[in-house]
Amino acid sequence: MTAPAGPDRSAWRRDLLRLGDERGFYRDLGAEHSVLHVRSGPTLIVTFDNLDHVLEHGGGRLPWGFDFVQSMGWSLLGMMAHGWTWYRDRAVTAFFDDLDAQGFFGDFTRVVFYGASMGGYAAAAFSAAAPGASVIAISPQATLDRARVPWESRYRNAWERDWSGPYGYAPASLAAAGRVYLFHDPYAPLDARHAALFDLPAVTHLRCPLMGHRIASSLQGMGILRQVVVDAVEGRLTGGGFHRARRARRDSPRHYRDLLQHLEGRGRPWLEARLCRLYLARWRGRTIRNRLRAALAERTSMPRPRPATVGGAR
Repeated sequence: MTAPAGPDRSAWRRDLLRLGDERGFYRDLGAEHSVLHVRSGPTLIVTFDNLDHVLEHGGGRLPWGFDFVQSMGWSLLGMMAHGWTWYRDRAVTAFFDDLDAQGFFGDFTRVVFYGASMGGYAAAAFSAAAPGASVIAISPQATLDRARVPWESRYRNAWERDWSGPYGYAPASLAAAGRVYLFHDPYAPLDARHAALFDLPAVTHLRCPLMGHRIASSLQGMGILRQVVVDAVEGRLTGGGFHRARRARRDSPRHYRDLLQHLEGRGRPWLEARLCRLYLARWRGRTIRNRLRAALAERTSMPRPRPATVGGAR
């Protein structure tokens, strides 16, 4: 199923209604959210996606990872937001309460909540509806409640939403969780501060240095996202194993670009030049070539360091 040329929501909804009728269910949860359930195997993956972003960028109209989840023989419960809502909606809260009350999650031998950024927040927060579930949260927020995170300067359009209730503060929701894998970049200041709030024994913090906020796409570019997710779902992902898998970044051009971005404005042109040369030895790139010229020019114009002295003598 592919997206239409424009965000044709009526056609999208008809397709998902048909799929839901055949293999599970599809529901509209008010004006802001929709959910699709497709039952396959005894493992259930609960995902959180921003539908507006997907439609506007011409991607598939199915929830995140639909084909991947199906290829693994897993069942899917895909929650889709029609905007940057952070799923702070009474209809979403009531939906998860109903699933819990009906024993829906008990029909599966394994339940895993997955999401990134806004979806990472939701994966952690709503996992409370399925005690014992595992959680895979990538660059998640703990909350956007101004009383708790007054230092969070992003996502202003969601600041005024209601962050109270049993699913409001994501770290508290993890009290009854099983394994929790939290991916974050320790050099992304705001993401690192959110990650620090998830200070619970069940949480395995997986550091992703210099990958920024969009860690999932970085892991995808390295060709390791699928295996990392499979290992996490099956409960065998470890910090050491992830660190070894992360070495694939050495073969990713994006990794070098991220490093260069990190160095920008830090007054270290010799390192920039070295990275540019390493990049250009393997890939083409006019932008990187121009960056190399600029770094070399800056390095030439910088004053030479003063010679070292011994015992204060010159």
